[in-house]
Amino acid sequence: MKRVWVAILLPMVLAACGAAEPVWAPDEQVKRARYSHAAPPSLTLVTVINNESGAGGHTGLVVNGSQRVIFDPAGSFKSPQVPERNDVVIGANPRVMAFYIDYHARPEWRVITQEVRVSPEVAQRALALVQNNGAVKKAHCARSTTAILRQLPGFGHVKQTWYPKQAMEAFAKTPGVKTEVFRDPVEEEGGYVTPNPEFFR
Repeated sequence: MKRVWVAILLPMVLAACGAAEPVWAPDEQVKRARYSHAAPPSLTLVTVINNESGAGGHTGLVVNGSQRVIFDPAGSFKSPQVPERNDVVIGANPRVMAFYIDYHARPEWRVITQEVRVSPEVAQRALALVQNNGAVKKAHCARSTTAILRQLPGFGHVKQTWYPKQAMEAFAKTPGVKTEVFRDPVEEEGGYVTPNPEFFR
């Protein structure tokens, strides 16, 4: 019986851990899209949580340094107007940030953001790490994100993990973290709520 389950599950595991898909937007498009955010340097962990089970579904990282980008490892967020280079979404301006959050906030899923202000040096180090990371294999979103965080001063307490929820819980222990929750408008009688307007300015 065990062999039967292995035969059934193995193709699913292999699919989830399939090869990364390299994407490299043209230089001109990247140059046009580049966006520098006026807020202080920061790192924001983005976690997508299932409303029914409470399990984590995806992990991303917003890096606000000399430019603001979204590290969306093995993510499905795509737009012809938003250039990407190997899971790094270029030009995370207010409109792109709103689109990214809204894309993931569904009736079945909520989005939790955890923002921590960092020094310009840490932000630039994080920016370099995500830009040089390369395309990420499927199902490796939390693992790749926590591996990057562990290389940054002040984030050694974030252990490398496969699980988005574990990454979120570890990140929550970072001093000064600010947490916001975004839900689908269907769940909110008053419509879509953006509790952290700093993202959308």
